[in-house]
Amino acid sequence: MVQEILIFVIFIAAAFYIGRMLYKTFTAKSGCAKSCGACSTIDFKKIQQDLDRKALNPEV
Repeated sequence: MVQEILIFVIFIAAAFYIGRMLYKTFTAKSGCAKSCGACSTIDFKKIQQDLDRKALNPEV
């Protein structure tokens, strides 16, 4: 009986952990779900500004 309760608690903790990871993945605003800083975020506004600047001044 104690073993079954322990396994149930471990299962609930694992399900909570996986659910939290999935939630972070779909609600990440920085472009990275892990929030560990290992991957750089993509700044689409800066890329668009650079493309616009190059379109106006093709010499750059």
